[in-house]
Amino acid sequence: MKKLALAVALVGLLAPSAPALAQLGGLNKAIGQAQKAKDETDKVKGLVITEGDERKIGEKISAALIDRFGVYQDKDVTKYVSLVGSVLAQASSRPNLRWEFIVLDTDGVNAYAAPGGLVHITRGALGLIKNEAELAGVLGHEITHVTAKHTINTIRDQNAKDLGADALKTQTGAMGDALIDGFGSAGFKMLYDGAYSRGQEGDSDNGGIVLANKVGYAPNGMVSVLNKIADRNKEQKEPNGWFASHPLLKERISAMERQIKSDKLNATALVAARYTTAITFDVKPTAMIATIAGGAKGLAGESEPAKKDEPKKAEPPKKKGFSAATLTGGSQAQNTGTVASAGSRGLGADRDAVGGSNKAKVRITLTPAEIDAFKKGIA
Repeated sequence: MKKLALAVALVGLLAPSAPALAQLGGLNKAIGQAQKAKDETDKVKGLVITEGDERKIGEKISAALIDRFGVYQDKDVTKYVSLVGSVLAQASSRPNLRWEFIVLDTDGVNAYAAPGGLVHITRGALGLIKNEAELAGVLGHEITHVTAKHTINTIRDQNAKDLGADALKTQTGAMGDALIDGFGSAGFKMLYDGAYSRGQEGDSDNGGIVLANKVGYAPNGMVSVLNKIADRNKEQKEPNGWFASHPLLKERISAMERQIKSDKLNATALVAARYTTAITFDVKPTAMIATIAGGAKGLAGESEPAKKDEPKKAEPPKKKGFSAATLTGGSQAQNTGTVASAGSRGLGADRDAVGGSNKAKVRITLTPAEIDAFKKGIA
């Protein structure tokens, strides 16, 4: 009898209590959740993104940029920028992408490259630039972001955890709509915030000047533009507009100057006369640029900025459909508030400039003969 009691006591000592069992179950559950999250992340990082999916993501990002800034409704300017861009794109490592060049309707000085061949430059940037070599440097830089897949790779690596659940919904290995939307949302935020790494910007500087030189443009066009931007930003408390996340412009300028010399990039064409014939407007000083200060007006593309001291008004019912707000998550008011707070931190008028209200793309047609004839004018 004593032996039986002792055995029962030992069993009682060795068997886990109910709380202990609960703790063990919770630990197993946490381990399972962690493994699932790792599997989701690994699936995104290992995802093979087809050229078609890349274009779909680029279209989402481009639509958000257009919703934010509007499109400059000048067919001649759009065609001229597209001719310069097409000459460069044909000489790039991915000439067969469906390249498209879009002029955004804002006084801010900026440029954005969306995956799949969609390159955007603002009306303000065109006013800052004064010859074709400078334009070629800027477009070559953005084209290189596309050909090197900088945006796609950064989204995949930095947002894999958030995008993982959408990846696991995909059964065939192709990207589903939810995952493409997720990439689009992350990509718009990345471009708007200027979140390329310094290494990626350096790679695009390098690729852009080589590309410009290859087709006959003076390779220091990009150097000239960055010098203008550095001068434009000198009164800003923090970096402003294009390359806002990278204040060390002088280092990049020095690196490009060294590359031009070491690689013996000696093309000479500026093509200033053709540029000033096509682009007849000037850039505005940052102090004269209307910016988003708060509310939904600026993000929706109104021509007037919202004022900080205006009383809050009831918002009208929102229409369903695609917009920068829906792409980036949340309401337009919420997203504009984010933009406003970024502006108040000193990111500047170029980044937070008000955009135009017309969202329609300007459709142009370029023939091979037109591109060849334009190319002959690079002298």
